[in-house]
Amino acid sequence: MSQEELSRGDLVYDWNTVAPALPAPNRHIGFDDETLRDGLQSPSVCEPTVEKKIALLHLMEALNIDTADIGLPGAGGTHAAGVERLAREIGEKKLKIRPNCAARTHRNDITPIVEISQRAGIPIEACTFIGSSSIRFFAEGWTLDQLLKITEDAVSFAVGEGLPVMYVTEDTTRAQPETIRALYTAAIRCGARAVCVCDTVGHSTPDGARAVVRFVKKIIEEQGGNVRLDWHGHQDRGLGVINSIAAIEGGADQVHGSALGMGERVGNAPMDQLLVNFKLMGWIDNDVSRLGEYCKVAAEACGWSIPYNYPVFGRDAFRTATGVHAAAVIKSYRKGDRQLADMVYSGVPAGIFGLEQLIEIGPMSGKSNVIYWLEKRGFEPSDERVNRIYQRAKESSGVMAEDDIRQLV
Repeated sequence: MSQEELSRGDLVYDWNTVAPALPAPNRHIGFDDETLRDGLQSPSVCEPTVEKKIALLHLMEALNIDTADIGLPGAGGTHAAGVERLAREIGEKKLKIRPNCAARTHRNDITPIVEISQRAGIPIEACTFIGSSSIRFFAEGWTLDQLLKITEDAVSFAVGEGLPVMYVTEDTTRAQPETIRALYTAAIRCGARAVCVCDTVGHSTPDGARAVVRFVKKIIEEQGGNVRLDWHGHQDRGLGVINSIAAIEGGADQVHGSALGMGERVGNAPMDQLLVNFKLMGWIDNDVSRLGEYCKVAAEACGWSIPYNYPVFGRDAFRTATGVHAAAVIKSYRKGDRQLADMVYSGVPAGIFGLEQLIEIGPMSGKSNVIYWLEKRGFEPSDERVNRIYQRAKESSGVMAEDDIRQLV
């Protein structure tokens, strides 16, 4: 059998699919983008202009992200004005993405959402949040009875004003089961059509995420079902992506994330990495060709730096100057097979995201790096030219700059 006749399944044995813990979810998986609310709580980001927020909103639309948190209008001032501008953009341009707004479980935060929704002429989901863990109860001096009364009043008020409600419990992953049951039951009975389990301080492991989501799923079923279940994860232990996967396995319908993982402390689960992984797992069919643009626009809008080694969209994600690695990629390119070049030394196919494997020249390079570099740029790879560049590379302390190589050419 020729290489052309071999399928990719013959070339790559995928241990990821040999014994999956759970079958792939046979349902729509939703995404809620928190960049313009939770992402902006990072002390290291800049508040984007409303024009940049709108540009990012349209990129979310292009990526088929289901919902977006467009802010906390209860904060008032220019922030509230920006929330209304985003809501109007969704309504006027007839975007498919559905807006939601964060709100404390209090009428004072819900009322501005009602007013913006009415002026913009579109429904806006009120994400009413309240603490749920014993440590928060102790620090704040709360009692469960107080929080139940607050929940019933706020959710009933929002529903009565015509808002769809997502009831959000903060720090769910450290809360007592009986507290979780009481709060969610009260909210659902008052008309909440979605609930959100939050790993607010990034405490959870995948097993914990799966367990708490399953627990809340049972509460929903006990109340008659037909309530969306969301997962909101943070990165404090670096488990934001795998916890989101586990939450879907546990029964969550939608996961939250922010561009490049921006957010308070070490940030939220990164939306871009969620989309990359769910796409590669075959769980979603979203068009991710503009995901790199989404990351770039978000970084520029918020004054954020993308680390060089950031997955997929970092500068070094598909670069190599190592001789043996580059040789395998170059041989694949010479076969005229870009897909093979994408796979031979990469677990992520660069082409899906509009990117390509890059061959550089440095002290760990072989002559094949130099020859390929010259040919790709239309230069004759003569022995004299190749040897001159190769010797200089061996004396260098790192990857050679384009201009320096061109001078040697």
